[in-house]
Amino acid sequence: MDQEIEKYIKEYNVSRETFARLCNFFNLLEEWNLKINLVSKNSLADGWIRHVLDSMQLINYLPANLQNLVDIGSGAGFPGVVLAILLAEKQPRAKVYLVESITKKTLYLKDVCQKLGLDNVEIINERVENVVFKNVDVVTARAVAALDVLCGYAVKIGQRNTKMVLLKGRKYAEENLEAQKRWSYHYAVYPNKYSEDGVIMVIRDIRKKK
Repeated sequence: MDQEIEKYIKEYNVSRETFARLCNFFNLLEEWNLKINLVSKNSLADGWIRHVLDSMQLINYLPANLQNLVDIGSGAGFPGVVLAILLAEKQPRAKVYLVESITKKTLYLKDVCQKLGLDNVEIINERVENVVFKNVDVVTARAVAALDVLCGYAVKIGQRNTKMVLLKGRKYAEENLEAQKRWSYHYAVYPNKYSEDGVIMVIRDIRKKK
């Protein structure tokens, strides 16, 4: 890891243990990526910025009294595993649910969480629409589905005060207009610190229009 990335990591004021967990997580990702397709091989060259730091920035948008976070389509562990690592230090009472429908990816997630000692994580091998949750505070997702679809998931698994914190790409504005045809919600858009094309969308009070 180069000095520039270490500098970025330090901005999040994490302990040595948390920093070591992040390093171990990235190493496990590289190992497993040789077995199954988790992320593109080309993206691993700058994977710390493109994947790890990209996920880490979401910690700034989570409530201070977080109890339950559901990460939809956890796949390679972004942002779910990264947030679980940070929350283990910053909010140890928070529970992170990693929902992934592809079995081989859940095997990877289980191996990672076991080796990292992440006791705050539950991995669910199921489609999110088939899972019942209680008291979901936050829903996260990255490169999983269009905003219209994500709103439907959030309404089904969450409550009125459930908030979505999403990493979205350059088409976020188009997705937003499309989603607003069926859903009513309050939202804010923030710049992605590590991607010129990306944004962070924070959405709350999601209701289906009549």
